[in-house]
Amino acid sequence: MIRLAPGECNYWVFCDVTPFKGKTITIKYDGEAAGLQKIYQDDKIAGYETLYKEKNRPQFHFTTQRGWINDPNGLVYFDGEYHLFYQHNPYEQDWENMHWGHAVSTDLVHWQQLPEALYPDELGTMFSGSAVIDYQNTAGYNKKDTPAMIALYTAASPDRQTQCMAYSLDKGRTWNKYEKNPVIDSKEKWNSMDTRDPRIIWYEPSGHWVMILNERDGHSIYTSSDLKDWTYQSHTSGFWECPELFELPVDGDQTNTRWVMYGASGTYMLGSFDGKTFTPESGKHYYTSGSCYAAQTFTNIPASDGRRIQIGWGRIGQKDMPFTGMMLLPTELSLRTTKDGVRLYSVPVKETEQLFTSVGKWNTLTAEDASAKLNEFKALDGLRIKTTIKLSHTTAAGLNLAGQDIISYDLNFNLLNGMFYSPQDMTSMELSADIYIDRTSIEVFCRWWSLFLLYGAFPGFF
Repeated sequence: MIRLAPGECNYWVFCDVTPFKGKTITIKYDGEAAGLQKIYQDDKIAGYETLYKEKNRPQFHFTTQRGWINDPNGLVYFDGEYHLFYQHNPYEQDWENMHWGHAVSTDLVHWQQLPEALYPDELGTMFSGSAVIDYQNTAGYNKKDTPAMIALYTAASPDRQTQCMAYSLDKGRTWNKYEKNPVIDSKEKWNSMDTRDPRIIWYEPSGHWVMILNERDGHSIYTSSDLKDWTYQSHTSGFWECPELFELPVDGDQTNTRWVMYGASGTYMLGSFDGKTFTPESGKHYYTSGSCYAAQTFTNIPASDGRRIQIGWGRIGQKDMPFTGMMLLPTELSLRTTKDGVRLYSVPVKETEQLFTSVGKWNTLTAEDASAKLNEFKALDGLRIKTTIKLSHTTAAGLNLAGQDIISYDLNFNLLNGMFYSPQDMTSMELSADIYIDRTSIEVFCRWWSLFLLYGAFPGFF
């Protein structure tokens, strides 16, 4: 579905018709005939010469070539590739007409966009979900030595949201939808249309699949042996959309773990999980602010790696561009002990180090000296700043570049970028920050009692 421009168009969009080679395609349109006259077929994208070079195109964050982008979906590692599926309207800058877009990477920072993975069907448009690798062939789709990649997603129609399944045997390039979809239709049970965003994990102690599903006022737990037939088990109220559930060691101690449950906003609870019921023990806590939403973590990360890697949607506009939205930097999550208890930390993955080359290092700068140094870099396409600010004789301090606030600290009201903080050392007068500046966004990672993950959106920054 696409709205065509009857006159002058602002940007061109495209549809990869390679999968339909040798077939007949029928185009139906009930708008003005002038729009149809502009459709053409070619081997390259209109505007290819400037693709990824546009003025407000992020340079080290993933963006789609054209169209709207939101929630990351189906994050899974398989056979040397990190797969990023995502909510995508391929044809317009606005939310609607949801597909699953697809991109792959071998290092988490350089991405190749692939053709759409899932298209709308008679059950609805493609809302958020997750993906796993079915090594045990529980769903019965594996071929010889090729395990199936299984996606669970929400199909959204005007009157209901149902959970569906699809599988791929070619590393996510093409998909077959389960002929008996949907696998869950729980509108009547909850008297709500808000039943969406299935998150699938394998629970090893009991050898079964677990689905965490947003239903009305929180996250429900379902279990299955084959990814097709699901049994309701329990519900945890207090969350909205895009559920997550995973286990992490505390301070790296594998004998001392907690389960983390969170929702789209980044609020989380810590607790225990027995394969059917999540029991909260601490929370709700908050580890992000700003433009981060609907973050998801990768499944199937090799045991030799062991990291819990997350990507979030950056709700950031790109002015005068043929696309909207972006993905934020991938981060590694961990649990650490603080004076207030166990808390969730998030830091950029080590792979981001390759993106930057050191251009200077200075110690013991006055505020005036630091300002002069920053001014030297305000016109760069991308910049990373690692800094420690030592406070003295002031109730407020901060950092800005080209008139844009990056860090804003208020000692009197104990606010850091608008959030209340409680440093691990309660009398500390130092603030350390790791700052990533792209063309339309700034991500700030600040160390206090925990590692806050703070996002600011700055369209047209440079």
